[in-house]
Amino acid sequence: MRIISGLYKGRKLTPPKNLPVRPTTDMAKEALFNILNNRYYFDEIAVLDLFAGTGSISYEFASRGTEQITCVDQDFGCIKYINQTAETFNMPIQTIKSDVFKFLEQATLKASIIFADPPYAFETDAFSKIPELVFANNLLEDDGILIVEHSKHTDLSDLEHFSFSKSYGGNMFSFFEYDVNE
Repeated sequence: MRIISGLYKGRKLTPPKNLPVRPTTDMAKEALFNILNNRYYFDEIAVLDLFAGTGSISYEFASRGTEQITCVDQDFGCIKYINQTAETFNMPIQTIKSDVFKFLEQATLKASIIFADPPYAFETDAFSKIPELVFANNLLEDDGILIVEHSKHTDLSDLEHFSFSKSYGGNMFSFFEYDVNE
């Protein structure tokens, strides 16, 4: 795993092998950030990273200048690794050890970008709870976007607030946002 761009470009990270994760591939990460780079100034946004795992997506945001990053994961090992990495590189990442769905039910913070990378084995009902809770609890800024990473075998296009999706190999990103006509 490596950081693709920004201040820490090219840095290799080696998370412990016993973490229950499936990190986003470098190719998919690079494509995702190309999309986001055309839409946001990274130093002006807040990011919420759900099912954060190794923190790979958060490190990309920090490397590109984002100063408000919150990672949520229920695994203690993942949170510990993210904290150690953030401290090593002096990255402005806060962590919360919590079940993501419980966190979303109680959260009050707002973010410009919410990234969720739940287990690919989730049923569609579990995937659908993510945008449902994000929008019901008004966690996105008005121009914000929710990105859910999932397998190409999962279709989220029927969910409310779905905007578009992009596929990269076996990875798929579904984007959700407020309807501009609302």
